[in-house]
Amino acid sequence: MREQFQEELNSVSSTLVQMAGLVKTAMENATTALLTADLALAERVIAEDSVVDEIQHELDARTINLIARQGPVASDLRTLVTSPRMSADLERMGDLAHHIAKSARMRYPATAVPPELSLTIEEMGRVCVQIISKMANVVENKDIDKALELEDDDDAIDALHRKIIQTLLDPNWKHGVETAIDMTLLARYYERCADHAVSIARRVYFLVTGAYAKQ
Repeated sequence: MREQFQEELNSVSSTLVQMAGLVKTAMENATTALLTADLALAERVIAEDSVVDEIQHELDARTINLIARQGPVASDLRTLVTSPRMSADLERMGDLAHHIAKSARMRYPATAVPPELSLTIEEMGRVCVQIISKMANVVENKDIDKALELEDDDDAIDALHRKIIQTLLDPNWKHGVETAIDMTLLARYYERCADHAVSIARRVYFLVTGAYAKQ
């Protein structure tokens, strides 16, 4: 019974890693669609968001069932208690990629991002994907050192977010209010995605140590 429980417990972590992989791919594709006005790719990201939602629902049901059947304690209980919260963060990250792809679709056939912000958005996408990749590694390997590193990695996204806002507030901004709103939202989507990844890393730290990391 214990061996079976351990296998089921391991499957919870592997499902979280699977979700992280899907979210990483969605964010990569959404950023590409946004910068290149690739409508087909944007539509794919939008359609595939439901896969992450379905995995979340199945995982949460499985987790609740394990708690009810096994009455876990200590680190096993922490794993199962934190799992629904991490899956919710991952589901929200998938939603944010979905929103980015919808922005690409809404402005098609034009490119949604003005030329002077293209490199900044590209960099936000790249850093965000790196953060998601490291977060997946933290979940898979319970690496609390990398979990703590994500706090610093998130600072890079925050700096890029501020850079975009400064550009939008520049008196020389020439692309109008509608584009400014688009860019404000897009920058926020990337910034929030990174925040959710940091939240997951903090939960892994708690899962391993039983204590909350100092921020």
